Amino acid sequence: MAPVTSTDDPAALKARARGRIDAARGRLIALSRAIHAAPELAFDEHRAARLTGELLAAEGFAVEHGAGGLDTAFRATFGDGDLTVGLCAEYDALPGLGHACGHNVIAAASVGAALGLTDVADDLGIRVAVIGTPAEEQGGGKIRLLERGVFDAVTVAMMVHPEAFEVHPADVATPAVARFAATYTGRPAHASAAPHEAVNAADAAVVAQVAVGLLRQQLTGDSRIGLFVREGGEATNIIPARTVVACEVRAATTDALDDLRRRVTACFEAGALATGAQLTIEQTQPPYAALEPDPTLARSYAANATALGRAPAERGTRTVGSTDMGDVTRALPGIHPMIAIRGAENHPHTAGFAADAVSPAAEDTIVDGALALAFTGIDIALDPEARGRFLDRHRARTGRA
Repeated sequence: MAPVTSTDDPAALKARARGRIDAARGRLIALSRAIHAAPELAFDEHRAARLTGELLAAEGFAVEHGAGGLDTAFRATFGDGDLTVGLCAEYDALPGLGHACGHNVIAAASVGAALGLTDVADDLGIRVAVIGTPAEEQGGGKIRLLERGVFDAVTVAMMVHPEAFEVHPADVATPAVARFAATYTGRPAHASAAPHEAVNAADAAVVAQVAVGLLRQQLTGDSRIGLFVREGGEATNIIPARTVVACEVRAATTDALDDLRRRVTACFEAGALATGAQLTIEQTQPPYAALEPDPTLARSYAANATALGRAPAERGTRTVGSTDMGDVTRALPGIHPMIAIRGAENHPHTAGFAADAVSPAAEDTIVDGALALAFTGIDIALDPEARGRFLDRHRARTGRA
């Protein structure tokens, strides 16, 4: 079906989308609560993926589970227009904290936006796609799906992320991040009878941590280093022969990340040099790129969110956590705004935010996030210039019409 033109009434189309989202409010909240009640870690989100896919299938979506060869990924599509509006649904939890990053809210909001767009898909000549994206916290699920072609048919990709405050897309900064594990292998010995025979892998880890601590005073304000000892010995009377240090480095750009990773690697090498332990470093997940929000999508979302009463209290760049959505926005037009759970006094990755993510205020966040995303999809479908530009970029990226 041919797309509508700019003379069609966007307000009427948005009213229809709102009606569909409002009617689905109870189902969206139930989905969010069900995901929150049974948190699943990266690549183990079987129940969350199944529940989300079942809701979409019941609403007329064609659902493909196991998208990209990932058991807990899916792709759900509706319509057959030339412009595919993609909504990313995250649903993995955090170790020990459950849904302290509010991914239950993300999944429900993306599903809600997709449902809203189904009511106007034929009018707009669009296809709606929900991509179930596992393992955002650890594992880079979206990167794997990008590499395996799951996003090839998607023209633009969007999602919202809950926070304690509003940040519109153009002002969200997410650092690039790399995660790895450094393993020291030494030689064990009795800590009292023959300590001179040991090569102390624990000492190597201590030297590395001290070096990293001293390095921090030379870092720029947008760089971060986080680490902890994952394995560090088993008994006080045995000098450890093996230690493992998990580490992540973050920086504003990929080039800055590469430089920081080189400097941190030198700190770990110092531990090996000082103690005689052997060092191996293993990347534990694909590096995440920094977000690159599309300006047209960002402006549209900001206008729609503001009209819904969700203007930021303060303008200006806000740095938040890293995300594999950054890689998506480097590959195709996309946005990742932060949407407030109003009244929340906690921030993600805390027990308090896990409670906020299933509060009554979070229910309003789900609906408003769904509305803002759906309205943004309507705007770009109605804008001939933006639509043409997005389709041209899609053809250049994939070679597909």
